[in-house]
Amino acid sequence: MLDDTLVSIENLRVEFDTNDGLVVGVEDVSFHIAAGETVCVVGESGSGKSITSLSLMRLVEFGGGRIANGTLNFARPSGDVENVAEAGSDLMRTIRGNEIAMIFQEPMSALNPVFTIERQLTEGLRVHKALSRSEARAQALELLRRVRIPEPERRLTQYPHELSGGMRQRVMIAMALACEPRLLIADEPTTALDVTIQAEILALIDRLKRETGTAVLFITHDMAVVAQVADRVVVMYQGNKVEEGPVEQIFEAPQHPYTQALLAAVPKLGGMTGKARPEPLAILGQDPVETKPHTEGAAKPLLEVRNLMTRFPVKGGLFRRTVANVHAVEDVSFTLNAGETLSLVGESGCGKSSCGRSILRLVEPQAGEVWLDGQDILAMPESELRQARAEMQMVFQDPFASLNPQMRLVDQVAEPLLNFGLAKGRRQLQDKVSELFDRVELPRSFLNRFPHELSGGQRQRVAIARALALRPKLIIADEAVSALDVSIQAQVLNLLIELQAELGISLLFISHDMAVVERVSHMVGVMYLGRIVEIGSRQQIFENPQHEYTRSLLSAVPVADPRKRKKEHELNFKPIPSPVFPLDYEPAPSVYDEVEPGHKVLRPF
Repeated sequence: MLDDTLVSIENLRVEFDTNDGLVVGVEDVSFHIAAGETVCVVGESGSGKSITSLSLMRLVEFGGGRIANGTLNFARPSGDVENVAEAGSDLMRTIRGNEIAMIFQEPMSALNPVFTIERQLTEGLRVHKALSRSEARAQALELLRRVRIPEPERRLTQYPHELSGGMRQRVMIAMALACEPRLLIADEPTTALDVTIQAEILALIDRLKRETGTAVLFITHDMAVVAQVADRVVVMYQGNKVEEGPVEQIFEAPQHPYTQALLAAVPKLGGMTGKARPEPLAILGQDPVETKPHTEGAAKPLLEVRNLMTRFPVKGGLFRRTVANVHAVEDVSFTLNAGETLSLVGESGCGKSSCGRSILRLVEPQAGEVWLDGQDILAMPESELRQARAEMQMVFQDPFASLNPQMRLVDQVAEPLLNFGLAKGRRQLQDKVSELFDRVELPRSFLNRFPHELSGGQRQRVAIARALALRPKLIIADEAVSALDVSIQAQVLNLLIELQAELGISLLFISHDMAVVERVSHMVGVMYLGRIVEIGSRQQIFENPQHEYTRSLLSAVPVADPRKRKKEHELNFKPIPSPVFPLDYEPAPSVYDEVEPGHKVLRPF
C-alpha cells in the first residue's frame, strides 16, 4: 500500500450459494481509497456496489455470501495494515463502528425498533469511547443538531417508527459519525431524502472529510450526487468494474457505453429551458420517442380543487383525547387541465401526499371542494364514489408494498377489470391484461410471476399497468420514480409521457425531485407547510421563481457537473416549523399575488 492509501481492494470475488447454484456477486474488483478522499461507486441495482462495501465491513457473510478471493487491506490508526478479509471476529468488532462506519440505505431495517433513538445513538459512544451516560447523551444531542433534526431533545426519547423516513436516515448518519471513523461507507444515504436535506447531508459529509481527514466510500446511482461529492469514480456493471477515473474525466469523457448510458439518463435541471411541453429522456440504444400533445387547442379543466383542508388529530392524555391538530393540507386550490401534468413539489411533511390522497378520498378532508370532470367528489355517497374511482387511479411510491406478494401479476392487473365488469370471459380478460403488459413494455412471460421475482422498476410498471386498466382520466403518481435506478427512472418517466400523449391522461405528479418535475410537468405547484406557496407553468416556476422557498429548493438541487459544485455557505435553509397547532387555532386564508398570467405567489402573512 502507498503511504496515504487507507483502503486497498485487490481482485475481490464474492460468491453466494443459492437454490439455483453458485451466484457470483462481485468478480475481480480492484480499487483503492486514499485518506481524506471520496470515492464514489456507481451502478444500478444488482451491479455489486453494496456487496463490495459489505465485504469491507465483513458483513457480507451474514447475508449468505463469502469472500472467495482477494485482499481487503485497511490501514489501522497504529500504522499497521490489516487484511480484513482474514481478520478474526474480535478484531472486526473493534474496527466496525469505530474505524469503519456505515450508513445503510434502509434506515427502518437498520435501526432497532424496540430501542429509543438515545439508546441507539449512545451505544457506540459508550462502547468505543468509554463515555459516561450523561456525556454520551450530550454528544448524541450535538450529533442530532449537526444533521439538522428539529427538536433533538424530544427525538432522543422517541422510537424509530415515530420518525419520518428522512429523519430516520439522518439518525443513521449521526450514528455513523459518532466515533469519527477513518472510513465512512455511505450506501445510498440520500435516496430517501428531500433535496434540501440531501444538499445539507452532502455538505456535512464533505465538511467532516475536510476537518477530520475521514475517507468516504460513497455508493449511489444518482450521477448528480456523484458530481457533487466525488474525487474519483468507480463504475460497476453486473458485478464487474467497467470504468474508473477522476470525477471530471468520467463526466466529460466517459469511455464505457454503460457509463455513457448512465449519464444520458439523468434529468438535468435547466435541460428543459425554453421548451413548451414535456419531452422524453434520451436512453442509450433507443431512438428518441416523438410525442405530440393528445389534445390540440385550448385545454379544458379536468380536476378543480378549491380550498381543500385536511387535518389529522393528535391524541394525548390518559383518555387519548384530541389535544391538537396536524394541519397537513391548508386552503389548497388548483386546476389541472385534461391531458396535462401538474406537479406538486416540496419537502417531506409539506402535505403533497396528503393532498393527493384527499383528492381520491383515501383520506377524508375536513373542508373544500374537489371536482373531477364536473362531478363533486367530496359530496358523493360511497356507492357513487366507487364508480367515480374508476376514473381516478393512484400509483404509489413503493410498488412492493402496493402489490399483493401472494398473487400472480396477471391476477393483480385483472382485478380492477373484474371489479368493474369490463371483461367477459377468461380469454378476453387474459387478452386485456396482455395488452396492458405490452403497453408498459413488460414481457408477457411475466404474467404468471409474483412481485418478488421482479426488479423495483418492473414492479412499478405493473402498478402503472394496473392503474391504466380502467382507462382513467386522472392518475395520481405519488413519488412513483423516487426509489428507482436512474435508467429505470428514465424509462418509467418516458412511459408516463408517452401514455399521456397517446391516451390523453391527466397526471398529478407528486415528487421532491426538481429535475424530474421539470422534465414531466406542464404546471408546477410548490408546497410548504400544507399550503401552495407558488404555482404556475413549468417555465414560470423554473425560469422565474418568485417565492423564497422555491428559490431555496432550486438552489439545493445537485447539478450533474463536477465543476459546478454547491458550497456549504450557499445553502441557507431555515428549519421547517411544526405543522401541529392547538385545537382553537384558526389559520389565515391563502391570498395570492399574480406575478404574470397564471403565475401566483402566496402573500406573506
